Amino acid sequence: MRMTTTTAGQASAWRLLLGRAGGRGVGRPAAWSLGESGVRFGGRSSQPSSWNLSVMENLNLGPDVLLKNNPRLIYARLTGFGNSGAYSKMAGHDINYLAVSGVLSRLGRKDENPYAPVNLLADFAGGGVMCALGIIIALYERTKSGKGQVIDASMVEGAAYLSSFLWKSQNLGLWNRPRGENLLDSGAPFYETYKTSDGKFMAVGPLEPQFYKQLLSGLGLDSHKLPDQYDFSGWPEMKKRFTDLFSKKTQAEWCEIFEYTDACVTPVLSFDDVASHPHNKERGTFLKNDQEEISPRPSPLLSRTPATPSSKRDPFIAEHTEEILLDYGFSKEEIAQLKSLRVIESNKPKANL
Repeated sequence: MRMTTTTAGQASAWRLLLGRAGGRGVGRPAAWSLGESGVRFGGRSSQPSSWNLSVMENLNLGPDVLLKNNPRLIYARLTGFGNSGAYSKMAGHDINYLAVSGVLSRLGRKDENPYAPVNLLADFAGGGVMCALGIIIALYERTKSGKGQVIDASMVEGAAYLSSFLWKSQNLGLWNRPRGENLLDSGAPFYETYKTSDGKFMAVGPLEPQFYKQLLSGLGLDSHKLPDQYDFSGWPEMKKRFTDLFSKKTQAEWCEIFEYTDACVTPVLSFDDVASHPHNKERGTFLKNDQEEISPRPSPLLSRTPATPSSKRDPFIAEHTEEILLDYGFSKEEIAQLKSLRVIESNKPKANL
């Protein structure tokens, strides 16, 4: 992405275009540059764009300018590597941020490469959730000081902070063995997933002795004839025995044995099964929209002001561009001009006849 200079009019337009769309779809490019004719969109790409810190400054939309105009403004900058540092201008993805945070080195099974659990930890938890939390903290602080501030939300640091438990518990004996041989990283036979006879899986996690006894009882094992639960030397053999036993029954059969007990054994539910599971169904954990698409209900659930999720489908990219600009005071002629310059995109869905 190449950024040059911008005019006051262009900056004003981008103040509107970068505003929140209220759940609607606004046209936004994957790559764009500024030329004499204004903001120009380049081709779409799945590769990360070089959206570095100078972009907003080049648009005259940096925090120094905006905070000067509105000292109460809370300005969040969510980046992968942070607003400064040797890697701050490098492109990256969740797996890279997780790697630099140190967390990735702890994820994986014995004698296997470290693995990234999809892109949940850095992108969404360490990035999005931590950034949102920073905004909430800044909003609360502003009630006392009356002042806004800039939030530097780095996915590297967010993921690292989420892993504080790993750092703080190193001397407790929980993480003093190689990757994949510890209590919570698939090393323990009682904190693992096991395949059933019908190709599905059960999740097993009775860490406490009283719960572990219920697991052994459900498996038909006598605890007096087995190694102690926390005898590391016995873990490999116990894992083999558990693997063999779970492979002899279907997931449904194991559910009949362990449901409503404290053995900490549950089915590993697929996306196809999760909404119809009795527990999730009773709580309304998953919802269907008007296209019969399933998605999770907003969480956490507030008692007095719960979220009211929409039953409509997700918007298409650029579906509401014109609608949003009209809401912000743009005339139809101005919108047509922006479209002709390829500053904006508009993508009205066609009706199904």
